[in-house]
Amino acid sequence: MNPLLRVPFEIPFDAIEVAHIVPAVRQLLAESQANVDQIANSTAPRSFANTMTALDEAGIHLENAMAVVRHLECVSNSPELRAAIEIIDPEVSAFYSAIPLNPKLWIAIQGVPQDGLSPIELRFLTKQIDAFRRHGAELEPEAKARLTEIDVQLQGLCTKFSQHVLDATNAFELIVEDEAKLAGLPPNAIAAARAGAEAKGKSGYRFTLQAPSYMPVLTYLADFGIRRQLWEAYSRRATSGEFDNRDLMKQILTLRREKAHMLGHFTFADFVLADRMAKTGMVAREFVFDLEMATRERFAEEHAALEAFAGHALDPWDLAYFSEKQREKLYDFDEEALRPYFPVGPVVDGMFKLCERLFGIDVHHRPEAKVYEPTVNYYEIFSNGRMIGAFYADWFPRESKRGGAWMEPVRTGGPVPDGTFAPHLGVICGNMTPPMPGKPALLTHREVETIFHEFGHLLHHCLSEVPIRSLSGTNVPWDFVELPSQIMENWCWERESLDFFARHYETSAPIPEDLFSKMVRARQYRAASGQMRQLGFATVDLALHTDFDPKIEIDLLDYCNGILQRFSSSKLPKDYGMILGFTHLFSGPVGYAAGYYSYKWAEVLDADAFSRFRAEGVLNGETGRDYRAKILAKGNSEEAQDLFRSFMGRDPDPVALLQRNGLA
Repeated sequence: MNPLLRVPFEIPFDAIEVAHIVPAVRQLLAESQANVDQIANSTAPRSFANTMTALDEAGIHLENAMAVVRHLECVSNSPELRAAIEIIDPEVSAFYSAIPLNPKLWIAIQGVPQDGLSPIELRFLTKQIDAFRRHGAELEPEAKARLTEIDVQLQGLCTKFSQHVLDATNAFELIVEDEAKLAGLPPNAIAAARAGAEAKGKSGYRFTLQAPSYMPVLTYLADFGIRRQLWEAYSRRATSGEFDNRDLMKQILTLRREKAHMLGHFTFADFVLADRMAKTGMVAREFVFDLEMATRERFAEEHAALEAFAGHALDPWDLAYFSEKQREKLYDFDEEALRPYFPVGPVVDGMFKLCERLFGIDVHHRPEAKVYEPTVNYYEIFSNGRMIGAFYADWFPRESKRGGAWMEPVRTGGPVPDGTFAPHLGVICGNMTPPMPGKPALLTHREVETIFHEFGHLLHHCLSEVPIRSLSGTNVPWDFVELPSQIMENWCWERESLDFFARHYETSAPIPEDLFSKMVRARQYRAASGQMRQLGFATVDLALHTDFDPKIEIDLLDYCNGILQRFSSSKLPKDYGMILGFTHLFSGPVGYAAGYYSYKWAEVLDADAFSRFRAEGVLNGETGRDYRAKILAKGNSEEAQDLFRSFMGRDPDPVALLQRNGLA
């Protein structure tokens, strides 16, 4: 048996081989297409069950298989896996693109009677009709064929873009032979660099562009030459040679623009945002611009103070280093002092205990479960004695694994014939500081926030109680999806909640009160600079998907860097290539394209929503269960703004974010 044909809930990673992928996906594509054809060609009277429910489940086995394949592509990339994906990508993309373009299916869903439908059934039907129309159901046959071509091409180009970033990241290493050049680098980072060199059979200290290696160098290393070398290597990823992403990025932008025009939108941003909270690119731009104006004065003050502290103009590779030095002086606070209190095992276990108290769940480790890497763990989530979800947690970097941190749904549960609700399955991944010989993985506070962030996404997926899969969990507007993740980061700053998971790895002592006080006082340090960085990314994203015309001959880096320079406190070099490694925007046909503003949009929501926990108790289980019932359990079963109002009793207060960051 090919294990991908009917993937069991506990994924048999030890039985899945690359050779299984192409035959399994092709067979599942045929099955899924047959299911779609049966719905479209049926002569039976139309009903919600035989049309909408059937359509929601038509490709369920294909979705389950592709979720596993996509996950392996992210965490265990190999030439053989890439070759298989290059074969199936066009076929899978063409299948999904064709669904809203099927004229018989379009007629079928419009023929479903609305009388007698429950509110969620009516919502699903209405949204599907709108989605079909938005994705070309009313186009002429030639236009439909071209739209399918565009979707297939976009999937291939975006996959190649992401592969280039991974390959360019892995292609770089810096070996430092002289330990004296590592002055300022924390012992943990030095040990990791030494272990990295030994793992490659080399002497000295090995540094890479993976975050646990790269970030300590930029933050602590006194040798500005090495800092500069790593910063330039990171900022030039995928900008030249065989991994150059310029042409891929331009093709992606061209196809996105063409698709938007075909579907009746002036810009890709307007097309993407039509079913999100912002609704239009203009609203998103105004939101970002208003935040920029509210931040710019403090941003200038912060940079002037930092340059005065350093005593000279700062280059980009100087910023993190002198920022850390200034923070140490202003607040007598060294973030490395927190590491011993954040061993990854107790952090994760404490997070589970915190969520047990807040949301009424129990999380249990299943060490005997099959995993794809020895460092991966498998957990099950229970509520009132019933398993409602499970997940794989993969926290450490590997050369075969893409950078960053993310959560992905692997399976979406729902009602089953016996009247129960099938559990959900997901994965959470990161690239945290790995363990050293004789020591557990000791995390930075920011890495702890990242774990909480991704677990927030996972809770949104696994605690969903929506009976329709397409409206379940994280299938919400993109500018709402970050609320459940970002609100979790707040519990990394509260004394009561920190005591659940922040314990010294040798003594089990909690964070000393004086260290905690320093951490809290330093929280708003350079908050304007951090906010401006995010607003720069959001601004260049919206500019690329509203203003930029790929047909005009202009250098992409010049265009993007001209925008990003407004948000940078140091002079960016001409060949600064951050945009060519920006997988958030270009590793998928849509992804965060025209939606990077969502992080800030949802940050307004999370800052405001957490104010209720502050008022009622950050460990208040009654408030937590209300949040679970009104946000986490609801998925996309109601409008996002209505869900927020149901929890807070009012509309969002945009001042909440500025107040939290000390900007208002």
